[in-house]
Amino acid sequence: MSVKSAASLVLGNYVHKKLINEAKEAVTLQNKVLLHLVHRAKKTQFGIEHDFSSIRTYDAFKQRVPVRDYEQLSTYIESVKHGEHNVLWPDLPTYFCKTSGTTSGTKYIPLTRDSIPNHIDSAKNALLNYIGETKNSNFVNGKMIFLQGSPELEKLPSGIPFGRLSGIVANHVPTYLQKNRMPAYETNCIADWETKVKQIVVETSKENMTLISGIPAWVQMYFEMLLDYTGKKTVLEVFPNFELFPFGGVSFDPYAKRMEELIGKEIPKIELYPASEGFLAYQDSQTKDGLRLNVNSGIFFEFIRADDYFSNKPKRYSLAEVEIGINYALILSNNAGLWGYSIGDTVKFVSTNPYRIVVTGRIKHFTSAFGEHVIAEEVEKAMAFAQKTLQFTVQEFHVAPQVNPTSGLPYHEWFIEFNETCENSDLESLLDNKMQEQNVYYRDLIEGKVLRPLKITRVKKGGFNTFMKSQGKLGGQNKTPRLANDRTIANKLETE
Repeated sequence: MSVKSAASLVLGNYVHKKLINEAKEAVTLQNKVLLHLVHRAKKTQFGIEHDFSSIRTYDAFKQRVPVRDYEQLSTYIESVKHGEHNVLWPDLPTYFCKTSGTTSGTKYIPLTRDSIPNHIDSAKNALLNYIGETKNSNFVNGKMIFLQGSPELEKLPSGIPFGRLSGIVANHVPTYLQKNRMPAYETNCIADWETKVKQIVVETSKENMTLISGIPAWVQMYFEMLLDYTGKKTVLEVFPNFELFPFGGVSFDPYAKRMEELIGKEIPKIELYPASEGFLAYQDSQTKDGLRLNVNSGIFFEFIRADDYFSNKPKRYSLAEVEIGINYALILSNNAGLWGYSIGDTVKFVSTNPYRIVVTGRIKHFTSAFGEHVIAEEVEKAMAFAQKTLQFTVQEFHVAPQVNPTSGLPYHEWFIEFNETCENSDLESLLDNKMQEQNVYYRDLIEGKVLRPLKITRVKKGGFNTFMKSQGKLGGQNKTPRLANDRTIANKLETE
């Protein structure tokens, strides 16, 4: 065992035991985080306006701080962007994270000196905890790659640097990982994603790659280019010591079969839940489902039942009040100066000891043109089930309602880019039956003849990448929404 491997095992054991102890105190830790955040920000503009000095309990916090999304908080953020001090958090942010969704505008999320360790340390702890749990530290001796955005940053007129989250984090890679890290800085700065991945393939193809990380869709793209370049049949033929795949951003299930084909076998994975607003959770067990909520890292979590989210006064729940199996909208306050902030994601708890979640989708990304409220978790499970049953793989897919068909009843339209031809006539009925099994509202609409069963529209090879490129969203941390409640994306996919 190398010195680096042995040292990683010691640190891994420490982090693993620390997380076990923290799990026992999660609610207490969250209360401490909230009071610390409020205390630190009580003299800011936001803290004064919301009477932070008088807040001693969570109930008091709820009374004084309403839930806001980005648009509702944007007046404060614009002031900070223009260089005003002590608005949301003491002093100025160190960075702004520039982020945008496929269907929303650009957002600037502050990152402060206090909040940056949340992003860096959480990623590190996820890897160290894996080592502590499995006692496998061999991967630290090889090369590692994190498929990410450019580390080059721009500056606002106020002088505050801004860029993509992955690019900002790339500037804070610990020294002990620098020698192991791929690709070259210059390659990471290439703006065009396809050109960048091609160069990464060239640089990594002769290296001892042991850890490869990124959003599954873009890692899959890298693997396909790698095999085309090397002429090999599997990734393990190119990288025989590749043994760990950390990923995040989307559910892995729809990609699982294709990734196993590309890699050559199933390898250990660590699911991560990083967001511009904070590193929210990560997989802490190779045997238990769910992602452990990051309860002691400068983020205070609240939850609103998803089916109550758009009501006039939805009830807010603390960690102590959540229930397993309920779909919640995720609300957070953090040491970057976000308060009662709705990040737009929905989650379900699969465990409360420790507190583990699964990400179920986006509060605004759903299909409910007829009141069925289909969520990402349901379509992803249906697709994974169909792939396993009928033995096919997909590159990507998207679901949208067809409200006004040229004939017959309305239906859900599934736009699917297949990796190979799938002519099985049972696919539509298999997917539809699985959706009815999961969603009683959808089943009632089908049985009541309000909707006809779903229809599949095949997207030509490369169609999703062409669409994402047309939106300026190819690569990095971008991903195609699984669901929409209109046909904005569907109409563009129809023309690809």
